Amino acid sequence: MSAARTTDPAARPATRFAARWPGPVGFVAVGVLLLVVAPLVLSPFRLDLLAKYLCYAIVAVGIYLAWGRGGMLTLGQGVFFGLGGYAMGMHLKLTDAGEGNLPDFMVWSGVETLPAIWGPFRNPAFALVMVVVLPTVVALILGTLVFRQRVRGAYFAVLSQALAAAFVILLVGQQGLTGGTNGLTNVQFFFGLDLYDPTQKRIVYSLAVGALGLVFLAAWQLTHSRFGKLLVAIRDGEDRVRFLGYDPAVVKTIVYALSAAMAGIAGALFVPVVGILGPADLGVVPSIEMLVAVAIGGRFSLVGAVGGAILFNYGSTVLSEQWPSGWLYLLGGLFIAVMMWAPRGLAGLLADGWAAVRHRWPGRAGPAGPTAPVSPAAGTDGATTDAAGRPVETTVGVGGAKP
Repeated sequence: MSAARTTDPAARPATRFAARWPGPVGFVAVGVLLLVVAPLVLSPFRLDLLAKYLCYAIVAVGIYLAWGRGGMLTLGQGVFFGLGGYAMGMHLKLTDAGEGNLPDFMVWSGVETLPAIWGPFRNPAFALVMVVVLPTVVALILGTLVFRQRVRGAYFAVLSQALAAAFVILLVGQQGLTGGTNGLTNVQFFFGLDLYDPTQKRIVYSLAVGALGLVFLAAWQLTHSRFGKLLVAIRDGEDRVRFLGYDPAVVKTIVYALSAAMAGIAGALFVPVVGILGPADLGVVPSIEMLVAVAIGGRFSLVGAVGGAILFNYGSTVLSEQWPSGWLYLLGGLFIAVMMWAPRGLAGLLADGWAAVRHRWPGRAGPAGPTAPVSPAAGTDGATTDAAGRPVETTVGVGGAKP
């Protein structure tokens, strides 16, 4: 009888716990770290920066679903980020101005009456709904028009990037309506919370942590569902899935709209966290940076995408503080290095390292032998790699098992 079959039964519960619970335990540990430890050890300024990074991490979750799982190279997430942010910012500016008054930038621009499109945003419930509805509807319309025509790959990337550029031009050109180049500035209150009070500002930080946790759980559930398997099958072989009777355009449109909704939520939280939202935060360059952050962390890994967004933005802050004149070159060099030596991102690099440890010391990584379940490499959310190092996933329920 093999060693795997004679394993001490007393050790099996611990083995099952280690195999089943590392994800939930890690999730709770990170939650405690963000909600309890970070507010105690970070200054109010650094805590605000962390909250800003968490907003970008929410966007990264949507990019992971659209790009990492669905193969849609989205270079226009800044549009949806901006739609959600402006929906929230319009309500907050009206609240700061008071009943019957105009926002400050409208007074400076010579606007005498409140534009009709601004009126409904006095209602907080309407503003909260629009945070999600506006980006979702735009993504649904764009996805329906594009994916029905089977536009994908670089063509879709260029199209989404053009949308981001057009959106910024629209915002800049409407000075009296959107604040123009400056955007919405000097936001003072957020649903009764004084954003200049560090104690009350921590509540906004906690909301960002909670929103990231909920979005993360939703993406994790979608990833491990039958719909998530179908999404991966479309990424790896869209024509084959179409021949099996599925409509890839519908699936891709739904996921694209879901990623847009997540970006809208992130934009809505970004406004009270930073206190300002302008075209410079939404254009082509910010959209590319969002994508680069996910690529560095690992687009095939949910944890990698979130970690990459936080690490990328933290690195931007640190490098800009230390080398104000050359930090962009250093950041670009970091991206090139990761793409050259870790094409699956840092998550893929860690997964390969863990796989090497398991191969060298199988007894320490878990039970070995014919009865041990074969699991994919850690950090790739179910993705394994072929001989060329490319991510491959076994798709269940879509035309049988597919490597």
